[in-house]
Formats: sequence, structure tokens, C-alpha cells
Amino acid sequence: MVKQRQADRNTALSLRQSMSGLHTWVGLLMGWVLYAMFLTGTVSYFKDELSQWMRPELAHQTQPIDAALMAQRIADELKATVPDSSQWSMRLPNERNNSVYAFWRTQEGGRRGFAEGHFDPATGKAISARDTKGGDFFYRFHFQFHYIPVVWGRWIAGLAAMFMLVAILSGIITHKKIFIDFFTFRRGKGQRSWLDAHNALSVFGLPFHLMITYTGLVTLMALYMPWGQQAAIQTSAERQQLSAELSAFLRPGKPNGEAHAMASVEDMVRQAQARWGRDNIGTISAVNPADTASRVSIARGEFSRVSMSPQYLLFEGSTGKLLEVHDQVGPAAETRGVLYALHLGRFSDTVTRWLYFLVSLAGTAMVGTGLVLWTVKRRQKLPSSRRPYFGLWLVERLNIASIAGLSVAMTSFLWANRLLPQDLPMRAASEIQVFFIVWAAALIHALLRPARLAWVEQLWMAAALLALLPILNACTTSRPLWHSLVMGDWVFAGVDMASWGLAALHAGLAWHMNRRRASVGPRYAGKPRAAPTQEAA
Repeated sequence: MVKQRQADRNTALSLRQSMSGLHTWVGLLMGWVLYAMFLTGTVSYFKDELSQWMRPELAHQTQPIDAALMAQRIADELKATVPDSSQWSMRLPNERNNSVYAFWRTQEGGRRGFAEGHFDPATGKAISARDTKGGDFFYRFHFQFHYIPVVWGRWIAGLAAMFMLVAILSGIITHKKIFIDFFTFRRGKGQRSWLDAHNALSVFGLPFHLMITYTGLVTLMALYMPWGQQAAIQTSAERQQLSAELSAFLRPGKPNGEAHAMASVEDMVRQAQARWGRDNIGTISAVNPADTASRVSIARGEFSRVSMSPQYLLFEGSTGKLLEVHDQVGPAAETRGVLYALHLGRFSDTVTRWLYFLVSLAGTAMVGTGLVLWTVKRRQKLPSSRRPYFGLWLVERLNIASIAGLSVAMTSFLWANRLLPQDLPMRAASEIQVFFIVWAAALIHALLRPARLAWVEQLWMAAALLALLPILNACTTSRPLWHSLVMGDWVFAGVDMASWGLAALHAGLAWHMNRRRASVGPRYAGKPRAAPTQEAA
């Protein structure tokens, strides 16, 4: 019996040791990508608010406008400005968006494409706002990155998410006292302090981290595992049914060639309001709007609905006759819709969105502390901390640029929005270029400076840029913080105050890094040496 218990203990120890190695290396190999995905994904919970802040020309809407009247105004404007377009779609404003966003199909020089614009919900007229991707840049970067093909970016994001899932599960197995350790934090203990912080951050949002990682994989499941869908859905009718269960987006069919004015969009929206509520209309799309074959879909908004499965009404555009009601989908599509909604959090109210933000920020810190812990642990084992081997030297530099440098780059993106000339050609692309140029500069700085000083300098730089951002906004727009508070414009006021809160966070980290030199290793000189062969994982 004693031997059996000892064998069981040895087996459990061996399993935890194996999981510890797996946890360490899957966390490191994709850690920098995961940190960037977590941080930009965290910010994306307020992407609509950021997009408003980055287009200060769009006025703050103080009075709600009837969705039916608004939709008719925009439809009339699109008919007048793009009469030959075969397809258009508009997203109506809500408490998080102050303008109507619309896009329409174009055909210039024989090439098809899309154009977009923002419209005043009160007048229906186009608004001239600065060219910017707004918060959508962080959202898109979060799962498909930039400057690489979209499919490649999504494959990389999926691989990173799978590594994250393995790291979470192996971390749970490795730390048998993980919930006890959640209440333990030993300050000033070097490696022990970093491990305590990593454990606490991991346990704090463990259910959320599992949910957000798994649902992130589900959102792109058709890309990663298409074989089941390909085997089960083969005919054109089945593909159309699948498309209807996953999206309310209409694909333009062939026009009849018989011109016919579109029926009242206002009346169609009234029917949708009677079904879903006055202020719960999401998007309105039309195909072949000037033809007898026109179709109009009106999709339900996302308010108070924990599912991204489409619910929409399909109308005959020329007569306004209701053709189809799509208010439910199959069990598989609904499961996917719920998981998708849980990942995006768009159903949430302000309080829930802030909870998403804070727990996701803790997840970002969890990844960051794990990366730093890897270097701290190995630096303490060196015979001389002044001469690290090349692998450790490189990981330290990548940590600095990926963590502190990313904060500097993201804030520089917001600075570029205020400082670049409004009439600059390809202005949105220039803002993104500033982001990557600053991020590359942060990496070069980390490679050239001692590790401790590079950490402190970049964290202080991020703190300064964040703290001065509201002042820059006050100097370059007519919507300073005090004006926003008086007008009740909580989007602009919220971004300014959040900048100061994040500035305080980065300043506190910089002060801690400078005070606790041992946490990131003492300053050293000389070139990195070769890695010792006995270095353990």
C-alpha cells in the first residue's frame, strides 16, 4: 500500500513536471503574439468609443432620432449620390455610435470595389471627417494583424489561441495550490514575487480566460476545420441556407433590367420596430435598389441579445412586401452565435463592458508577467548576470518591445490621429505606419540599451504620452475634457480620463521597475555569451 501511494505521488509529480515544461514553452513561443492580441483585443471592447474620439468632427448626439425617419433620409441620400450602385448597407447609430456608417458597391474602370462614408442622422447628409481606421484598427489587428494576407494573419492568431489554451490547461495542472496561491503575494522577493503576481492574475480571470480563448477559436472554426462543412454542405441551396444562418448580409443577384423606384424604407423599418422595439434596429442593406429585383434586409440590433446569430426581415424592395422572417437558426448556428457574442461582448451594457475590459486587462498582465518570469528565473541562475547568454538577452529585449513598446506604439497611433494633417493623402494608412514605426523604434531602443534602463525609459515614455493625450486633444480640437463634462459627452470624457488612469498604471510600473532592479536583472555591460548546454527549460 505504501509503495502504491509513493508510486501515485511520483506519477502525479511527473505529470506536473511535464505540464510545467509544456506550460513554460508554449507560453514563451507565442507569448509576444499573445500579449499583442490580448492588449489590442482588450482595447477593442471600446472600439466604437475610440472611433468616435478619433473623428472629433462628428458632433455629439444629445437627442435620440427615430430609426425609421433616419433610415429613409440616408436611403434618399444614397439614391441621389450613388444611383448606379448595385448594393449598399447602413449601420444605424446607438448609444455608442453618433453617426450612420454606410458602405456601397462601386465599379470604376471595370473593377468592383466598395466606398464608405459617415452621415448625419439628423439631416441624412454626408459628414466630412478625418480619414482614420479608428478603433477598428486595434480590433482587426487583434485577430489578423497587418501587412500580411488576412488568411495568414488569422491562421497565426488561431495558432496563438491554441497555444494559449494549452498554456492555461497545463498551468492549472502544474499549480496544485493555485487557488491558495491566489491569496499570497510576497513583495520584493524577485522571482517569487513575479510568480505570485502571475498566479494571482491567472486565477482572477481564469473562467474568462478559458472562455475568451476557446470562443476566439470558435469564431474562425470554418477556416481552421472546414472539412465537416465541406462534406455536409454541397449544393447551392445548402450553401445559401448556411449563409442565411450565419449572416444577414445580402449577396447581389442578377437585376431584371427593369428600372423601378424603391418602396418606402421608413415603412419597412416600422415593421421591424413593431417586432423588435423602437431602438433595436441594427443594419439595413439593399441589393439592386433601382431594379424590380431589389431586396432589402433589416437586421435586429445586438442590444440585450447574447447571440450573434442573425435575425432579420427580408423585403421586396420595389413593393415593400415582407418576403421572409429570419428570427431563428439551427442549434449548431445558435451555439456558434452565442459563443461569438460572448467573445465580442457587444451585447453588454457599459458596466459589463468595463468588467470585460478589466478582466481582459488582467489576462494581458498574466501573459506579460509570464514572459518576464521566464527571464527572471533564468537570470538568477547565471554565474554572472553581467554576461547573459544570447537566448536570454534576446528574450529580454523582445519582452521590453512587446510589452512596454506596444503601449508606446498604441498611444503614438492616437497622437498621430491628432497631429497628422487632415487633408493628408492616405491619412488612415499614415496613422498605422506611425504605429509600426514607433514599435520598431522601441525594439531598436531595447536592443541598444541595458535591460533595466530600457524597461524604465519605455514605461515612462508610455506614461508621458498617455498623460499628455488629453492635453493634446484640448489643443487640437474644440472638445477638451471640461467641455465634454459640461455637455455630457462621456465618450470623449471617458477616453481622456482613461488615458490618465493608464498613465498612472504605466508610471507605477516604471517606478517599480526602477526601484526593484533585481526584478528584471541588474544593469550589465558586454555582449551576450553562448548559452550553456545544461540550461534547463
